Amino acid sequence: MSRRWVLLHGYTGSPVGWDLVHAALAPQGEVLRPALVGHAPGTGAATDFVAEVDRLAALARNAGFAGSHLCGYSLGGRLALGLLARHPGLFARATLIGAHPGLPESSAERAARAASDEAWAQLAERDAPGFFARWAAQPLFATQQALAPAQRAAQDRQREAHDAAALGGTLRALSLARMPDWQPALGALTQPVRLMAGGLDTKFSALAQRMAAQIPHATLDIVAGAGHNVVLERPGRVVDALIG
Repeated sequence: MSRRWVLLHGYTGSPVGWDLVHAALAPQGEVLRPALVGHAPGTGAATDFVAEVDRLAALARNAGFAGSHLCGYSLGGRLALGLLARHPGLFARATLIGAHPGLPESSAERAARAASDEAWAQLAERDAPGFFARWAAQPLFATQQALAPAQRAAQDRQREAHDAAALGGTLRALSLARMPDWQPALGALTQPVRLMAGGLDTKFSALAQRMAAQIPHATLDIVAGAGHNVVLERPGRVVDALIG
């Protein structure tokens, strides 16, 4: 029986970001790598986090990917967690890379994140070049400076091919501040879940460790020498996690 994978990219990313992973998986099975809402023509305008979770669930079902291995990076990881929580029988297993389980409702951190993401969204709408430059310059992505110049240039081209105004709307709707707090649902997940994070990404390594202690069938995978975007920096480790 053919193996199947569903791959969800991160914010400002695209299905192209999975190319190296896809090339390794394709000979062994079927791969679905949809564009997230606001990240490609035809995906529509982002309205609500749960609405995007349900759109992706319907897409996976209609494409025949029920029972497949779900993998999401960053925003894709948050959406993947939503899929596990809201559609518990849809996927057989999951790999979450650099994922966040959500912020408590009515918390000060949630309010601060909402204000920060609104500022980013407004920047995207009024100054696309400035938005793309500042987004790439965040400390979260500092480890990517160690990549070959051609790799960094390809990443920049992938990001800057987007409609910045659409990305602004997506950030408002799918912000961590607008995402449900999935932490109470972690203990109810029944499928095996691998939690991956780059070893140099201390914030998300700690989150992965915390989530691993809450999910019944969790495996923790901290990738030494990698930052937040493990898909970009260590694609071979992602392939190993998905094939193994």
